[in-house]
Amino acid sequence: MVSQSRAIRVADRIREELSELLIHQVQDPRLAGISITDVQVDRELAFASVYVSALEGPERAKDILAGLEHAQGFLRSEMAHRSNLRVFPRLRFYWDATYERAERIEQLIASLHNEEASQKPSEPEGTDEDA
Repeated sequence: MVSQSRAIRVADRIREELSELLIHQVQDPRLAGISITDVQVDRELAFASVYVSALEGPERAKDILAGLEHAQGFLRSEMAHRSNLRVFPRLRFYWDATYERAERIEQLIASLHNEEASQKPSEPEGTDEDA
């Protein structure tokens, strides 16, 4: 087992290297415009959970995950050559729906503010009691 701080350093390094590989070496059109949002490595460094997102949103999620699964062997091999780890973690890819959830929460809050504003009674104008 490795320390938590080492696992975090390895995860950060995987995120950086994977992002670079996706930009410069992977030619699969399904993987164009994706972002690596997070990488989490288990304490044994056996698996790296890679979370991805895209500007287009969840409608491309299946294609993107299929493209990543297809490129997994290449990505792992290239990253193993770039790292100083004896055994490189297996990559598991997941769709990160954080942005969609945040957008939905903001929409709900905005609708509550709009509903609250429409329920407030408007104060009549011209009723100045100090005059």
